[in-house]
Formats: sequence, structure tokens, C-alpha cells
Amino acid sequence: MVDGHRTFVIIGGGLAGAKAAETLRAEGFTGRVILIGDENDHPYERPPLSKGYLTGKEKRDSVFVHEPAWYAAADVELHLGQTVVSIDRTDKAVHLGEGTVLHYDKLLLATGAEPRRLDVPGTELAGVHHLRRLAHADRLSRVLGSLGRDNGTLVIAGAGWIGLEVAAAARGYGAEVTIIEPEATPLHQVIGPELGQVFAELHRDHGVRFHFGAKVTEITGQDGAVLAVRTDDGEEHPAHDVLAAIGAAPRTALAEAAGLDLADRAHGGGIAVDAALRTSDPDVYAAGDVASSLHPLLGTRLRVEHWANALNGGPAAARSMLGLDVSYDRVPYFFSDQYDLGLEYSGWAPAGSYDQVVLRGDVGKREFIAFWLKDGRVLAGMNVNVWDVTAPIQDLIRSGARVGSDALGDPSVPLASLVP
Repeated sequence: MVDGHRTFVIIGGGLAGAKAAETLRAEGFTGRVILIGDENDHPYERPPLSKGYLTGKEKRDSVFVHEPAWYAAADVELHLGQTVVSIDRTDKAVHLGEGTVLHYDKLLLATGAEPRRLDVPGTELAGVHHLRRLAHADRLSRVLGSLGRDNGTLVIAGAGWIGLEVAAAARGYGAEVTIIEPEATPLHQVIGPELGQVFAELHRDHGVRFHFGAKVTEITGQDGAVLAVRTDDGEEHPAHDVLAAIGAAPRTALAEAAGLDLADRAHGGGIAVDAALRTSDPDVYAAGDVASSLHPLLGTRLRVEHWANALNGGPAAARSMLGLDVSYDRVPYFFSDQYDLGLEYSGWAPAGSYDQVVLRGDVGKREFIAFWLKDGRVLAGMNVNVWDVTAPIQDLIRSGARVGSDALGDPSVPLASLVP
């Protein structure tokens, strides 16, 4: 590929951006590859921040996508700790905060997402935390260790995946944990109330306290330290530290200021891209958490914030930038680890999209597979402490075939046999 005169710029120093840079070189691109990240750390993966690294089971170096020396070896120019302040699409230039101007032929936006903030009094206290960046995990691991030693209490606002994973990590350190969640169960909008109850029982078995049906209204403190969390039902929960785990918002400010099309909130917000991950500007692409893509398989626009989307979306965008034929139709996938429970989830079944849930296995032992169906077709499947079934689950989703609920729920029937 003779293109040594061309410059491809990647904004975003996470997994999607790093894998895009890797793919450009693997596909034979010989031009300049510039990767800009607003953190000082080299590109890293985010799942360990609430899993292995936070629990202390994995070392810090294990989170990085590549060894630091890889970037120089691959001739990828790094601009770490740099903020992009604007994109000039007319001049095809990226302006950095310290005054550098970088011109591009193709541009990839992999700016990710940022944690949503609690909009209540007391969030300025030193003991209020978020978890999105490696520096957050560094700080939070020290906090959890201190809480464990001192029998302190962590209050978590939000019973989503991050909230639950941090709760498991905190209990591993010996910290007391209270989770405040406005819905009736954990993961209510993701997996529904019946399966959400499975996770409530899992965490209760490990000593976590839940307060459902309530929202945080205030964090009280003294001399900069957290003392308690108040909720809208008049309750007060003692706390030494607080984690806000109420979701993430796509980082679209640069794209919006540059006049690129954005997706509406009904489709998760984010930068609107087609199935080839192209934005409304033919020379600008987006991938990872920030991209809201038209999904050829699912027939809808969606934005996915999980690891696999960054892992696969970055390379897909890189190939699209090179002019290769790309149709990004990966089945959404993520995984979670909490105590002795591990799970994998494949598919897309938001609340209201399905009309039946079929269970296979022993829910009481937390060894089962759950399937979400619409008109007899599998939209999503979640295997809990059951392994090596991701491929047939995804094949069922891809097939779009109607499946009998009796056969789907029968562990003696091989899943692969249900795929036409």
C-alpha cells in the first residue's frame, strides 16, 4: 500500500484508538499514524479497572494494550497528556491545547465516554469518587484497602455493572458496602427484575446492603470528609466514601463543535456513524464508546460501551479509513466477574424489546443461561458460570430463527443443534 504521504490521526488513547493504530500498520499503511490521548498513561483496557486490577489480582502493567516500546517500533506517534481543543474540517486540522496543529487525511474519533456526575450537594467532598480512568482505579484501590482495614463503609450510587463490580471488589478488601438504586433490583433496565434479583441475592450473600427505590439527594460531610448519604425517602446512610456509578455519557463535544451529526438520546447519543463507522464527514470516522452506529444485523442504531466494541470497532474503523469494505455487524458482547460468579452476555435486548425470558440450567446454583426472546427469536443470551457457549448463542442471535422455548430451556439439547 503506497500511501507514505498520507497522515491518519486518531483522537482517543483507549483500546479502540490503540487497536486502530495497530490495524493500520498490520494492513500495510505506510503513512503517518498519530495517536492523541488526554491521559499521561499509554493506552490501556478498562475492564480491569473494576475487575482484576481493582481487586489487586492483576498488576498495573497488565492493563496496557501494548508495551510502551511498541509505539516507537510501529512508528506510531504518541501525543500523551494532550487535549484536543478543536477540529477544523475545512483545513483538515486538529488543534491541541498547547498550540500544536496536526493536519490529517483521515481522522478517527475514539474519544470514549465520561462518568455521569451526581447533581446533588456534597459532590465536592474528597471522598466522592468516579471510576473511568486508570488514575481513578489507582485512587479507589487505595481507598478500598483503607476502608477494609478500618471497617469503613463505601456507599455506591447505582446498581449497574460498574457499581456491582466495585461492590464485589470492596467486599474483597473487607469494606462495608451500601448500594443505593432507584429501581427495584440491580441491572433493572439491562436484564429485568427476575434476573436482577439473582444479583441482589448474590451480593446480599456477601454482605452488601441494598436500598432500592431511592435516589441520592445529598452527601453530607465535615472538614472535607464524607459522613453520610441522604436519599429522597428521608433515609440517611453512614459513609466514609461514595462512588457515583450512575452511567457514562459519550464524549461528543469535539464532534458537535465540528458540526458532525450526532445520534439522538433514544439511540444512546454519541456520534452518528454508518455501518462502515463513517461520520457525516467522509474523512472522519468514529469508534468505541462514542460511536452510535447503524447495525446491519440488528437493524437499528445503537451505541455500545463495552470492551468488545472497542476491541473490534477500532480495527473496523481503521480498515474503513483505508478504503476497505467494512460492515460492522458484531453481536454486542460483554463480560462481568463478581465474587465467584462470572458471566458473558451476547446480543441486544433493552427493556421493552422482548416478550419472553427462557432459563436453562440451575438459577439457584447460579449456573444457568438466560435467553431474551421476541416472537420466538433470540435477541440476547447471558451465560452465568456456564462456559464455551458464546459461539452458539451468537449464532442463534444471528440466525434470527424461531426457537421453541422447551428446547431452548432444556440443558440436554445442544445449543448448536438449535441453529438452522
